[in-house]
Amino acid sequence: MRSGIVRTFPLFFLVLASNEVSAQSASGGSSSYFIYALIALAIVIFLYIVIQVADNLLAIEARSSNADKRGVNLGLFPGVKDIFAGKAPSYTRDAHVTVLHQGHNILLEGEAAHKLEAATGVTTYAVQPMNFRGILPIPKVVVEPGQEVKAGDELFHDKTKPEIKFVSPVSGEVVAINRGEKRAIAEVVILADKTISYRSLNAPDLQSCTRETLVNFLMESGAWPMLRQRPFDVLAEPGVVPRDIFISTFDTAPLAPDLNFVVEGKGALFQKGLDALAKLTSGAVHLGLDARSAKAPSAVFTEAAGVQKHWFSGKHPAGNVGVQIHHINPINANEKVWTLNVQDVISIGALFVEGHYNAARVVALTGAELQAPKYVQTYAGANMGELVAGNVKDGNIRLVSGDVLSGSKKSPQEFLNFSDDQVTAIGEGDYFEMFGWLLPLSLRPSVSKTFPNFLFPSYKFHADTNTHGEKRAFVVTGQYEEVLPMDIYPQHLFKAILVNDIERMEGLGIFEVIEEDVALCEFVCTSKQPLQEILRDGLDTMREEA
Repeated sequence: MRSGIVRTFPLFFLVLASNEVSAQSASGGSSSYFIYALIALAIVIFLYIVIQVADNLLAIEARSSNADKRGVNLGLFPGVKDIFAGKAPSYTRDAHVTVLHQGHNILLEGEAAHKLEAATGVTTYAVQPMNFRGILPIPKVVVEPGQEVKAGDELFHDKTKPEIKFVSPVSGEVVAINRGEKRAIAEVVILADKTISYRSLNAPDLQSCTRETLVNFLMESGAWPMLRQRPFDVLAEPGVVPRDIFISTFDTAPLAPDLNFVVEGKGALFQKGLDALAKLTSGAVHLGLDARSAKAPSAVFTEAAGVQKHWFSGKHPAGNVGVQIHHINPINANEKVWTLNVQDVISIGALFVEGHYNAARVVALTGAELQAPKYVQTYAGANMGELVAGNVKDGNIRLVSGDVLSGSKKSPQEFLNFSDDQVTAIGEGDYFEMFGWLLPLSLRPSVSKTFPNFLFPSYKFHADTNTHGEKRAFVVTGQYEEVLPMDIYPQHLFKAILVNDIERMEGLGIFEVIEEDVALCEFVCTSKQPLQEILRDGLDTMREEA
């Protein structure tokens, strides 16, 4: 009703002014110029409203038809963000840059120095079935303690999908098959040889082979578990042809490894991996590129062929592949997309270039509790304690496989998760803080204005795991929306999960997110809610329903 009045007001004003002009002309009044000015102003306002309505309708239609999936403004006029957006770096070559305005960077001490060393002290590696969501907790183990294996030899397979092999990352002796709760297989442990030997593979020719042949080869070689499927972030289904495949070439999580450094000298392997992935999808392989700094990303990424490139700029979680999917081409109902990490692409490429399964990994050892944070060359599933042996400061330290937001707590006897390329050593926050936030005695990572962090935007914190408070009532704060650059309502989504409202969960976008996407929401949560755990419960529920 209100919009109708606004739109008809200029017309009413125009008629009224016209009558006034006629009267003034008849009387020869001196205010004719003023009336003419008012008429001109009314016409301008009327035309502006017409154009603005047309612009809004065009934008709505673009969104409804998914025509604006790449973040390009398809309206008649630039928006406020377009007008005041900074100039894109020259290395983007005038390509569109998606600028994300929500998010938060957590700056911590302990960034890995750009120096690569061999992890000579690591002797044991493990493949952990629980790292592969979507398989049974008790797979069929085909090796036994004391058996010798080569890198690429099968260790176990899922009983429901025996064609997908889970293989050894190194050669050596199987020394343990450890079990967890309900006798689930926790890990198959291998004592590595000093010199790694590999099972030879006959890779098909990518130019002539069929998709079916390629899929069978990847399952037999052991590389298939590197592919993850969304929604639900589960092991990719061999019978599914994904709509698209997405790879993020940069990581914005706290102390995350610099992937430009990681891929140095591996351009040929990365490109061959992309070539293989292109045959697996009916759509395209998408690369998310980093446009945040003045220095261009590695040429391995920017000059990659046969892919669609998309530039992103913004704070964490701009580097999350889930956020990039949302802004490139969101996941709709009944659609499947696949994702994988940069080093997984390199491993797939090695199958065709080197002729064997190569699980080599560059791992960033990070955190303020390390004496010398650095990069090390090792293999997937390396022992955590051996990775940081002799490099940890005294005190009660927590080791994390991954980053501090979404990583997994590990003991020194446990192993790096299959997809992780980072170890974080952080102080255990097992102390009581008198009066908590009432007496902010020291700076700490926080978005709260109680602490003057905003005055020191480049300050790096020496943080620990203390939550500085207990779980509280789940109140509406609007904090999640400020750090999640996605067009969803996270607070409403989490509450729908808690009450098990299937329809609302689907309508509120649960298919677009996984734990790492909401990890920052959990960090800023005033209510101290375990949001990642809540989301996983919801995803598992939706998967069972599907």
